[in-house]
Amino acid sequence: MSSLNIGTSGLLAYQRAIGTTSNNIANASTEGYSRQDTSLANRPPQFLGGNFQGQGVQVDNVRRISDEFVNRQLTDATTTAAGAETRVQIANRIDDLLADESSGLQPVLDSYFDAAQDVSSDPTSSSAREVFRTEAESLVERLGSIDSRLQEQREIVNGQIETGVQEVNDLAESLADVNRAIVSGSTQASPNDLLDQRDRLVNELAEKVDVRTVEQDDGALNVFVGNGQSLVLGGDARELRAEALSGDPDQLDIGVPSGDGTASISRFIQGGELGALLETRGGLIDEAQNTLGQIAHSLGESFNHQNQLGLDLNGEQGGPIFSLGEPQVWGAGDPKPGANPEVSIEDASALTTDDYRLLRDDEGEYEVRRASDNRVLDDFEIEDEVLRIDGLAVDLSELEDQDITGEWLIQPTRTGVGQMDVLMEDGDELAAAAALRAEEGAENVGSAQVSEIAATDPDPDGEAFDGSIDGLEITFDGDEFVRSDGEELETEEVDDGVYRLTGDGWEMEIRGTPEEDDSFQVFTNENREGDNRNMKAMNELAEADQVEGRRNFGDAYNSLIASVGTQTRQAQVAEESASAQLDQAREQRESVSGVNLDEEAADLLRYQQAYQASAQVIQIGNSLFDSLLGAVRG
Repeated sequence: MSSLNIGTSGLLAYQRAIGTTSNNIANASTEGYSRQDTSLANRPPQFLGGNFQGQGVQVDNVRRISDEFVNRQLTDATTTAAGAETRVQIANRIDDLLADESSGLQPVLDSYFDAAQDVSSDPTSSSAREVFRTEAESLVERLGSIDSRLQEQREIVNGQIETGVQEVNDLAESLADVNRAIVSGSTQASPNDLLDQRDRLVNELAEKVDVRTVEQDDGALNVFVGNGQSLVLGGDARELRAEALSGDPDQLDIGVPSGDGTASISRFIQGGELGALLETRGGLIDEAQNTLGQIAHSLGESFNHQNQLGLDLNGEQGGPIFSLGEPQVWGAGDPKPGANPEVSIEDASALTTDDYRLLRDDEGEYEVRRASDNRVLDDFEIEDEVLRIDGLAVDLSELEDQDITGEWLIQPTRTGVGQMDVLMEDGDELAAAAALRAEEGAENVGSAQVSEIAATDPDPDGEAFDGSIDGLEITFDGDEFVRSDGEELETEEVDDGVYRLTGDGWEMEIRGTPEEDDSFQVFTNENREGDNRNMKAMNELAEADQVEGRRNFGDAYNSLIASVGTQTRQAQVAEESASAQLDQAREQRESVSGVNLDEEAADLLRYQQAYQASAQVIQIGNSLFDSLLGAVRG
């Protein structure tokens, strides 16, 4: 090959190299751009005059500088950082909401209990009673205010989930389009710019949800989410759906098409914005709302019960102070079961903050799972078609009668605050007085004295309230305490010289040593003016462990604040760490694939010199050729 052709090959090769370098410089600030490098190779030599002679240069490849491991690290760091940022944003909002002293629960709880103490100090005061009723309304209003603000946060999260799912679907469709273009273009050469676009889309997806990728032989990238559910397969994208699959209309789940319905994959979604949204909704927001509902049920039920054990200012049996709702039950899955079991609260003090999933299979066997982590629970019992767990009673009779299978979501306390109201219309309805009184017989010779008597069952048909107990005489026969009708009373010696006598809806405590034929009389409390015994029992509820059997009402709320505060701080620390890791991953990618302008400038000068030298080769070759032609003509 002549020097003209060799020089021309150099011009073309270095022109391409200059173009590649210029493209690098132009895209130095383009996000996700990977530096490219022009690889040159000598042309196959030609055998001339007994030797191989070089034939110039050619462009072997325009190589994309990229490291798969570094890119994977960046994708993972992007997922972690996006999730941490979303998590800390929600946690900060919930923490600010609950910890605000001016709008928190503790001040109104204190005012409510102070008002109860004032009634105990002066049970005949109508004004003190009215203040108590007003404070009860303030308590319900404050609980409702906090709960409604938490519900607003739930709705915000649901909206973000819906938006996030749509963005994932749009990105998946774009990635499928790029995959098709890569497959089409890779038959000729490596489509570097398309590969950069593909990686950018993957990282944008990683902001939304944790993804796993597998590259096919044809260059297309398959993308998987959750527990291996495919999102992109080659040139095809699969749609995610945001639907209320758990049954609760206030809780959007993420699902995939399955047959004629949608299968939930929410519990498999990890990382990214969507993973953080699901986690914080099922964690912080559920915990806060369920705890408020737990407090509402425990406080309302305990005060209702105690008020019904006394007599109001008009001598009537006290009624419930608060109205309380029933647990929510939702048919779950797609399709949903044909009927729902009835669920009621038997013991509000045993309620937890958990939601439950009840499952009945084709064999009629039941399984209970904790909704937050899907853990199977075995601490329940079934008797007479009623399942009991954590203070709940689940009536299974309809499921048994109709042989209904399926899954149900049970939310014992979620709507407890929203359904709570004050039933007491007048402060005089507050039952400050005890329903019963008792006294020792005038001719007793023993040291036993009545230390306490109280109604225990608010059932109006019970002996404590139907009047049949009035004037009841109890006699100690030397061994047992016996009613005047000859019936022995259930007696327990709870301590040395302390006896608890249990009747139909009432209890009496006697201290001391009774002698044979000692008697005790029980009366309805007609002379109740100034009696505050039942109100004192209500005051004791303020410090009683009525919430889950281990905390009082104030401690339960403060524990919630502490828990949310701890989780918020953990989220802040995690966000700081994730942000630092993302910066490090970006720097590492830049060190491998980023454009260094100093290096590119040096390459540009080097290629320019080579280009000029190639032009000089052509010029010399042309001059030699002209000289040769001149000699031939001469």
